[in-house]
Formats: sequence, structure tokens, C-alpha cells
Amino acid sequence: MGRKKLVRFTDNALQHNVIEEGKPFFENCKGNWQAEHFGNTNPLVLELACGRGEYTVGLAAIYPEKNFIGVDIKGARIWKGSSIALEQGLTNVAFLRTYIQNLDHFFSPNEIQSIWIIHPDPRPRNKDAKRRLTHPRFLAMYKQLLSADGYVHLKTDNSGLFDYTLEVLQKQPIKNLTFTRDLYSSLLAAAHHGIKTKYEKAFEAKGFTINYLKFQFQEEI
Repeated sequence: MGRKKLVRFTDNALQHNVIEEGKPFFENCKGNWQAEHFGNTNPLVLELACGRGEYTVGLAAIYPEKNFIGVDIKGARIWKGSSIALEQGLTNVAFLRTYIQNLDHFFSPNEIQSIWIIHPDPRPRNKDAKRRLTHPRFLAMYKQLLSADGYVHLKTDNSGLFDYTLEVLQKQPIKNLTFTRDLYSSLLAAAHHGIKTKYEKAFEAKGFTINYLKFQFQEEI
């Protein structure tokens, strides 16, 4: 392991906005984020596979009345977002280091207001379909964790993943689906406040358009 990673992992262990294995709250955060970590009753918003946490930090600065949690297994990447949040004095930001498939170990049903999935790994091989973050097994978990009026957002440069997701959603009990294949030429761009990841900027420079969709789950009758 490189020296830079070791330094970042050491910082993560000390930074209170990073929740990871070995810290007491890691084992007890389910259902307790608002009261015990943030100290308020503000809604929780997740950014999944957050990487450096551009959306977690960017949206938190714009919406101080909400709590934002970036989720990723890569500690060296989480370090970047957590450090920026601390530098900016953002008390409504946290980062959870875990695998996305374990989300229900850390959040209670209906605890989340909205979920953002920003440029996830598209997992293009058919045998990896179950690992795509919009696969039905993940959608079932999101539905359980989201509040009744919660939204799922997907932003991706990968047209294959976007098409796959739209096909999956046709068979799901959802409502209020809105989408565009060219985000920055649409009215939906305003909700993103100009926030872009490092990788998105690189793809845009190569001429790729950005796909975006959002939807809600239908309530069970």
C-alpha cells in the first residue's frame, strides 16, 4: 500500500465525519443517524458509490437543512470528500465506508429521503448485471429504505447502463419517471447546480452527453 493511502486511512480514522469499521457508531448507526450523528431531525440524502463525494459535499453546501451521506468502500477516495467538508465547515456531511449491498445493515426502513447514483461503474458484461446499482435486487433495497415520497436519481455518461435501467424500470412499480439523454440541454440540469465529478468532466471533454433520470416507487396498497 502506498504512503499516500496510509496517510489518508490514518486521517479517516480520526475524522469524525467518516464512519467506518472500528468506530463505535459504525455498529450502531442504523436508525440513529439524525439523533446521534447529526443531532437534528433533518432528512437524510445518500450518494451511492460516491467516490470523492462531489455531490455529497456540493449539495450539502446548498441545502444546509438536509443531511448528506456519501457511501463507498474506497477509503482513499472518501478521504477527499470528508476533508473538503471539514475544510468548509459542513456539519451536515458524513461518509460511510461500506459496500452498497450492505446498505440495509446501516439504515432503517423509510429512513432515507432520496438517493443519488452518480456515474457508477456500468458493469458492462452481462455476467455482472447483478452488480449494477440499478439491478432489481438493489432497487428492492432502495424501496425499503426510502421514505414514501423519496426519489432515486441516476446520472451516467454510459448509454448502455442508462438503457438497461430504463428497461428494468418498465417492470418495476414506479411513478413520476423523468429522464433525458442530454442533461445539460434540458431543464433538469438546474437541479444539479453545476456539480460535476472529475470523471464527468473528462467524458464531457470527449464529447459524451450525460444521461439523467429520476423516479419514485409506487406505494404498496
